Amino acid sequence: MKKLIVLVMAFVSVFLLADNQLANLRGDTPLDAEAEPPKMQAVENNDLKRERAYPQQAPTIPHDISGYQVDLNFNRCLACHSRKKADEAQAPMVSITHYMNREGQFLVDVSPRRFFCTQCHVTQQEVNPLIENTFVDMDTLVKGEE
Repeated sequence: MKKLIVLVMAFVSVFLLADNQLANLRGDTPLDAEAEPPKMQAVENNDLKRERAYPQQAPTIPHDISGYQVDLNFNRCLACHSRKKADEAQAPMVSITHYMNREGQFLVDVSPRRFFCTQCHVTQQEVNPLIENTFVDMDTLVKGEE
């Protein structure tokens, strides 16, 4: 029981602000009042490849995908990123691992288990973090720098 309490206290202390208030998305809005939601920021649309923070991280999507159809019938992402279309579209081809089934056999088309791109890949927005973040990427961590 003591270990659980220490763990919870450590977790909560990460989210405490300088004035010992618990950081939250409501800000100063009282619990009995409706908070004004922040305005939606524009999706980053610069087609610049972002660095990955850890090995095997799915690359982020560097362009707007609003209105893209990705369902059982069609995947708009593959119109540019499939093996057949990547050169023509001058887009990076999806990883060869996306063409493998669970047994490691290569398929002609993208594996059904990798068909829904937004399960792993997300667009980005240029916004300030809601809570201070002390995340250290894998390369920095391995080098011992902080």
